[in-house]
Amino acid sequence: MDDHRLEELELFKTALEIQYPWYIREYAFSREEGRLDIWIGLMDTPPMTCSYCQTDNQPYYDIDRQDQVWRHLDFFEFKTYLHAPHPRVQCAHCQKVKYAKIPWTRYTSRFTLAFEHWVMQLVKEMPVLPAARLIREHDTRIWRIVHHYVDAALQQQDLSSVRRIAVDETSATRGHHYVTVIMNSETRQVIFATEGKDHTTIERFADHLSSHHGSSEQIEEYSSDMSAPFQQGMKNAFPDAHQTIDKFHIMKLIGEAVDETRRKEQPTAPELKKSRYLWLKNERNLTKKQQEQLAALSKSHLKTAKAYQLRMAFQDFWTCSQRVASVYLKIWCNWAVRSQLPDMIRTAQTIRQHTAGILRWFESKMTNGMIEAMNGLIQAAKRKARGYRTTKNLIAIIYLIGGKLA
Repeated sequence: MDDHRLEELELFKTALEIQYPWYIREYAFSREEGRLDIWIGLMDTPPMTCSYCQTDNQPYYDIDRQDQVWRHLDFFEFKTYLHAPHPRVQCAHCQKVKYAKIPWTRYTSRFTLAFEHWVMQLVKEMPVLPAARLIREHDTRIWRIVHHYVDAALQQQDLSSVRRIAVDETSATRGHHYVTVIMNSETRQVIFATEGKDHTTIERFADHLSSHHGSSEQIEEYSSDMSAPFQQGMKNAFPDAHQTIDKFHIMKLIGEAVDETRRKEQPTAPELKKSRYLWLKNERNLTKKQQEQLAALSKSHLKTAKAYQLRMAFQDFWTCSQRVASVYLKIWCNWAVRSQLPDMIRTAQTIRQHTAGILRWFESKMTNGMIEAMNGLIQAAKRKARGYRTTKNLIAIIYLIGGKLA
């Protein structure tokens, strides 16, 4: 072999970080096929690591007669493949003959580690299907890589320090298909996601917590909406945890009651047409013209105006001191019940049923704001990807977006 060829082989050895007992045997470049193939040889058979159980210094057993092939990072725009024999070891721990660990790949993968790490960087920034097109691989193979690294990261989770959590659901597909998302309120990290939104999702989280160095006794506080299944699940799995009803869900509930009142009154009050957002937005977010229109409508004897006054009065509730909050809440509910507005009456009755969780905010100061923001990112990613083939894929993306996985 001439010196020039040896220099080229040495260059590939350095670039690929190939070390003893491996060496670069040969390479072939095809411009027509847009492909670079590199063959790696084994010069010796020292003890190796079992790729299945990671036990070191296991004796060499034999070697595959036929080289295996791994996709590597592209050489400029050309696909690059590594070819090498795959030795096996007689593993004392597994008590079986297993493949030896190879430094450039992981067990059962047909890609190099460098290629997989590049894939994971891509899918954090863009949907999987465009990423698959970019690297010229089928998206199902890319999903296998994503699921492997997400699952591996979850196995390393240490949830022993989790004390306060936020619980919410996000839509998975059209129709009533949801994924429950649980976030560590202190680290703002998604720690669990599972299909569904009933009480069993909380039970699954309790199992997940206990299998990752945690326990049900350690959860002290949680924030959620007024979902009965979530509350029942938390009561069963975390009986000592205090619930804080998310303040934004409460204001949304009151806003919906105001809007429903407007919708029912509008046929007999034409001045309410095109006024929906006047009643739902905070006054400071309205234009000057909208503020003037709202001021005029608010002075009228409309039922919607009365409902709006109730809504604005409840906003002041959050500025109360803890000492007077319970009294203020009781007065507000009595006012809403006497208003003779059916939707506001129903809302007041719902609030009365959740008084303890609403008042808990004055101690915990917890909200679902951060998990709602995360849900926005999840839904944006879902729209960008035009949906996901399976809920399992969506859950993997949720962990990638919000799990702060290494």
